[in-house]
Amino acid sequence: MKYTANSLENHWMPFTSNRDFKESPRLIVKGEGVYFTDHKGGQVIDGSSGLFCCPLGHGRKDVAEAVYEQLLENHYASPFMTSTPGAFELAQKVARITPDPINHIFFVNSGSESIDTALKMAMAYHRARGEGQRTRFVSRERAYHGVNIGGVSLSGMVKNRETFSGVMPNVVCMRHTWNPDELFVRGQPESGAELANDLQRFCETYGGSTIAAVFVEPIAGSTGVLVPPKGYLERLRTICDEHGILLVFDEVICGFGRTGSAFASQSFGVTPDIMTLAKALTNGSQPMGAVAVKDEIYETICNAAPENAIEFFHGYTYSGHPAACAAGIAVQNAYENENLFERAADLSEYFLDGLFSLQDMDCIKDIRGYGMLGAVELKAKGNPGALGTQIQKNLFWNGMHVKFTGDTGCVAPPFISEKSHIDEMIDKLRQTFEAI
Repeated sequence: MKYTANSLENHWMPFTSNRDFKESPRLIVKGEGVYFTDHKGGQVIDGSSGLFCCPLGHGRKDVAEAVYEQLLENHYASPFMTSTPGAFELAQKVARITPDPINHIFFVNSGSESIDTALKMAMAYHRARGEGQRTRFVSRERAYHGVNIGGVSLSGMVKNRETFSGVMPNVVCMRHTWNPDELFVRGQPESGAELANDLQRFCETYGGSTIAAVFVEPIAGSTGVLVPPKGYLERLRTICDEHGILLVFDEVICGFGRTGSAFASQSFGVTPDIMTLAKALTNGSQPMGAVAVKDEIYETICNAAPENAIEFFHGYTYSGHPAACAAGIAVQNAYENENLFERAADLSEYFLDGLFSLQDMDCIKDIRGYGMLGAVELKAKGNPGALGTQIQKNLFWNGMHVKFTGDTGCVAPPFISEKSHIDEMIDKLRQTFEAI
């Protein structure tokens, strides 16, 4: 096979129909504010904050300069047995906004790595407490927890796991919370809290003392924005407390202002034991994730080890990378100095008004939303997902980027958006849907 200088063939793209894309590529060459520029010079409004990771928008010079200055000063140091000042500064900034008593932060490089790290932390915690028999984990149908083997094991989305048979054993899934009889619900559904009792059934079936942790997204994001019913997360918290089970919130999408508070746990008033973070931690400018844990978990694991011994045999070569920490510090400063979480909370009603204004369209099956996160689910045509894939491409060439999962478009505007930008997004969605 021969390649030209500008061949697209060598790059194997993730979560992409490679053959189709390379026939008609959609390349982003620039990002500024809430807009991208495509390789043909067209302007594309970013309706999903990249992949939920760019609430500050694109082309932030303050973030770029912070990374540049750090790279000139020190571009790398081993995170094993040494560290850099930025890792401690960023950990402190994140801990200031996590709910108490979640005050210890472990840095990784992605949301997927944060899930595998949280799995290991749960195992280490129970072992340190003399309860090493807790080897079972609970997740949910339609769950997405990244693509490392731990996250795939927890996955409740069949296409993310059906090819990969070597997953962890002892994972069971609760039912998802979407109710086909309760459509076009804005905010939290009134019914469905009883679905949390699946966890109680597992405790009675397998023994609560065998379950290490329950992993849930406060709002199931990538699967199509499933907002938790009222009382659902509270019921999970109660059952976990009764059986000594750790509750893990995957806040990779919801974290850093997407729900109007710093974290969804604060929006919904339920504090987990562990939180997995990524995406908006650095505004997508550098690869980075984190796991935030309650003090008791950190202290239990550390105190179980002999003095001067490594307490937790886990970490990554690029954990707390200096450039990623510099980006994270600049981003956290921007969130605070520009009051962006408050701005997102204030803009939410206008955004949801616009999204739900599409309810009159015949092609739409359901609309859901909370905060600055919403979904428009289309009525399938042909194979599931075929319409969504085509609509995502049509939207792009109509000047808007939206992340689709199957036939559901997930809309998550940057927090810096003006009302005029929201109007533009809704207009482009309507125009594209009208052509179906």
